[in-house]
Amino acid sequence: MMKSFFEAIQWIFDEIIFFFHDIFRFTEIEPTWGWWVANIVNWALWGIICYYIWYWIKQLQLHKDNNEEDQDTTAHSFLK
Repeated sequence: MMKSFFEAIQWIFDEIIFFFHDIFRFTEIEPTWGWWVANIVNWALWGIICYYIWYWIKQLQLHKDNNEEDQDTTAHSFLK
């Protein structure tokens, strides 16, 4: 019973969760287009990161413009 449980966990990780890692491992073997795939993935992730940083800063600015931000140093009880 326990052996089949752990084999099921192994199967989930090997076949489903690490599927994209296998794809990247295969593209690394191919020298002609593996470099391009790696760089496209890097640029896509950097684009996503930059967008969310921009969105976060935009939301902070909206809260600051509405005077919703409490900038008092004693805003938290542990800072009194």
